[in-house]
Amino acid sequence: MPLPLESAVLTGAYVELDALLALRYKRLPQRPSQSAQVFGHRAGLKLSKIKGRGVDFSEVRSYQPGDDVRSIDWRVTARKNKPHTKVFREERERPNLLVVDQSQNMFFGSKIRLKSVAAAELAARIAWQNLAAGDRVGGVIIGNTKQTVHRPYRTTKSVSRFLGDLTHFNRQLKRAQHNPWQSINDGILRIRRLSGTHYRIFIISDFAGDLGIWREHLHQLARHNQVFVIRVHDPLEQQLPPADDYVVTDGIERIEFNTSNYQLRSRYAERFAARSDALMAACMHDSIRYLDIATNHTQLDQMAWI
Repeated sequence: MPLPLESAVLTGAYVELDALLALRYKRLPQRPSQSAQVFGHRAGLKLSKIKGRGVDFSEVRSYQPGDDVRSIDWRVTARKNKPHTKVFREERERPNLLVVDQSQNMFFGSKIRLKSVAAAELAARIAWQNLAAGDRVGGVIIGNTKQTVHRPYRTTKSVSRFLGDLTHFNRQLKRAQHNPWQSINDGILRIRRLSGTHYRIFIISDFAGDLGIWREHLHQLARHNQVFVIRVHDPLEQQLPPADDYVVTDGIERIEFNTSNYQLRSRYAERFAARSDALMAACMHDSIRYLDIATNHTQLDQMAWI
């Protein structure tokens, strides 16, 4: 699927693997001056902004004035009769896990592309940016009835496999046949088992379903990780189209309605706003960040995810 110059984003009802792979070569936006805090517990390619002595043991050397006395290696000190201290490497890497919703609720859109396509593109951009930054990338892709798990690795091949599965799940979407909520719940449970501590977890979905259960999952993940909640919505979910007669079909059922009624339009908009407020309230946590992106948002080149 090409990247039109006028939109600079993927378009249409489905994605192709070549298009997701091509996003690797998109020019990275300049990293903001106040970026997200760096998390991780293994040596990577970037110095951590977390101050402290780190967690990865590096070596034992002679004690030097100013060293933390808590790091003295008493066994080596006793054996050599001279103070020695343990040296720890700084925490540098931030393992990244992506949870990408490709269930039936995402198979909808009225502007530029479907929500499922927008979610797939966002996942690819996040994956490539963080791989280029030297971090491990993996995650879970959620379909209508099953999920696939990818453990985080720092290789182009592993990200390509992840995007290959993402394309497969995306192209399996069709007319509504399943209630995907059980699969979504199972997918989040799998990411909870996959994640450790100090991970960055990106959840890309429209967050349909029981917000109480979503809140429980999000707060459990945020206990030891940084969670990014990226909600994808379509403008038609936010506001009814201009006043007129409309016919909507899913290929099986057909519904006719008129949008000229002011009360109907108000209730429709209020319901979306109430759902948005409830989701933002569920994300009220020091380690959760919330972002709402519409399917017709075209400024993704300006967004940094590292």
